[in-house]
Amino acid sequence: MRKLILLATLALAAAVMPSALASASPAPSSAQNAAPATVDAAPTAAQLLAKTTSCQQISNGKYKTDEDVSGKTVAVCDANGAVFWKADMDIDCDGQRTTQCNEDTDCCFQADTAFHQSDGKPLNAAKLPYIVVPSSSSIWKYSSSGLKGGGSCAVIYNGKVEYAVIGDTGPTQIIGEASYATAKDLGINPDPSNGGTDSGVTYICFKSSTVSPIENHANAVTKGQSLAATFVNNN
Repeated sequence: MRKLILLATLALAAAVMPSALASASPAPSSAQNAAPATVDAAPTAAQLLAKTTSCQQISNGKYKTDEDVSGKTVAVCDANGAVFWKADMDIDCDGQRTTQCNEDTDCCFQADTAFHQSDGKPLNAAKLPYIVVPSSSSIWKYSSSGLKGGGSCAVIYNGKVEYAVIGDTGPTQIIGEASYATAKDLGINPDPSNGGTDSGVTYICFKSSTVSPIENHANAVTKGQSLAATFVNNN
C-alpha cells in the first residue's frame, strides 16, 4: 500500500512540475520589451545633420555668404524648436581687445558686440564661442523666430559640434559668421585676416532659449546639449 501511495505521489508531482517550473521561470525583462530609446544624451553631429536635410524656408529670400559675392544662396529654415542655416564661416573678432583680436590682427575690428557680458563688458571673441546673426531686415528678423542675445546654438562642421551663444549681429544681407573661439574649437583657422571656411558649416539655433550668464561657456554646453537632444527627438 505504501508503494502504491508513493507511486501516486510521484505521478502527481511529475504532472505538476512543468507548470510550476514555467511559472518560476523569469519573465522577459522590461528592457527587452521596451521601445527603442530616444536620444537623451548629447547627439552626434550626424544625428543633428540628419534633421536638417530639408528646408522649410522662413527667410524672405536668401543671404549672401560674403560681401564680395553676388549670389544669394543661404536660406533660413524653420524646424520644431529651432531654426537653422547652412553657410560658410567668417571670423568675428569684435569685442574685448585681446592678443588674438585687436586693430592690428583684424582690419575691421570693433571694440564692442551687440550683446554684453553680465558685467556690462563686450564679449571676448578669443575666449567665448559665439555666433553672429544678421541684423533684422526685410529678409529675416531673428527675434521673430524666438532668437535673442545669449540664445543657445549648435554649430556643426566636419563631424564636430560646438555649442555657442548668439553674441553679435552682422550685416543685413550676409550670414555665416562666428567668433574666433568658435572657429578654433571646430578646427577652422580662426585668424580674422585669412581664416574661416568657405562652406560646410551648419548653424542650429534653439528658439526661446537663453544661456545665463552669456559668457559662461560651460552653461552653454549643458544647455545646448539638452536642447539639441530635444531637437533630434522632435524633428
